[in-house]
Amino acid sequence: MGYDASNPMKDRITDVGPRDYKEFLPPVIKRNFGKWLYHDILEPGVLVHVAESGEKVFTVRVGGARIMSVSHIREICEIADKHCDGYVRWTTRNNIEFMVDDEAKLKPLMEDLAKRKFAGGSVKFPRGGTGAGLTNIVHTQGWLHCHTAAIDASGVVKAVMDELYDDFERMRYPAHVRISLACCLNMCGAVHCSDIAILGVHRKPPMVDHENLANMCEIPLAVAACPTGAIKATTVNGKKTVAVNDEKCMYCGNCFTMCPSMPLADPEGSGVAILVGGKLSNRISAPMFSKVVVPFLPNDPPRWTHTVEVIKKILDAYVKDAKKYERLGDWAARIGWERFFEKTGLPFTEHLIDDYRFAYTTWRTSTQFKF
Repeated sequence: MGYDASNPMKDRITDVGPRDYKEFLPPVIKRNFGKWLYHDILEPGVLVHVAESGEKVFTVRVGGARIMSVSHIREICEIADKHCDGYVRWTTRNNIEFMVDDEAKLKPLMEDLAKRKFAGGSVKFPRGGTGAGLTNIVHTQGWLHCHTAAIDASGVVKAVMDELYDDFERMRYPAHVRISLACCLNMCGAVHCSDIAILGVHRKPPMVDHENLANMCEIPLAVAACPTGAIKATTVNGKKTVAVNDEKCMYCGNCFTMCPSMPLADPEGSGVAILVGGKLSNRISAPMFSKVVVPFLPNDPPRWTHTVEVIKKILDAYVKDAKKYERLGDWAARIGWERFFEKTGLPFTEHLIDDYRFAYTTWRTSTQFKF
């Protein structure tokens, strides 16, 4: 039958799109939906939520990965079946949460998670990511299957988290720290509002394959894809192609998205930029955009030692000098960005001067009202 506007649910095909999330809620959460009084962190990675009815939900948060094998997912489901009546949830930062409605079930769950290890001896399900500590790094696709990536995603995240592993399992920071990674400046990893942002950047304009471009690309799409108007149609050796105005190019890779004959990844020109000080929270201060503090670091897989070293410097200075509850950006704003560079030991260069003024006064960077 056709769609009936007066009865939109009639004959609706329900397997199109995601199912109703309420189907996947544990019974205790369904019973107390919207009626929670408070929550508390019992220890790193363990939370309790208390409802108006007096019922409690105990949550064990463990680190996960954005890219998982089928066998690993099956093991997670097996744990959920064994301890949590089959219920499990993933957080937006790729953590895994196992929930039980009885404190007596908490210890067996934690013991089971702790004893599960990979063949090399590392822990499969590290517990943590709560409170004034480091939680999982949210990231984009990287070299796995992103065509505009300037750096890898999973590899960089692995290298950084290996060094900061202890801080995932404890809460030694003044406030919680959110690290994000985007493998190009199109930033599908939301790095523009993170305490520390790892951003893949290109520094060279696209290389144009004039010989094959007309056969592989729709030239009007390639021209229209450029946000700065740096591309125009032209003819080279009698072949239809495009020309790039290098001075206008911002190295975003949008043209390569539309046209595979315009790659811009380069071993020397592509690398890492570090931004700090962003946040989404309205607590204490308004939300803030991240600011560039390191314009370029070399792309040095497999351990990305330069990137890891810079992040450790920033966090060490933050832990030593920030006040309790002070986010990284709040700390930098209080002491002044000049002192931020002094305390972290990072060099200040002319690339870090913020001279961008287009639409500056109309940015809506806060949920607070502007007049």
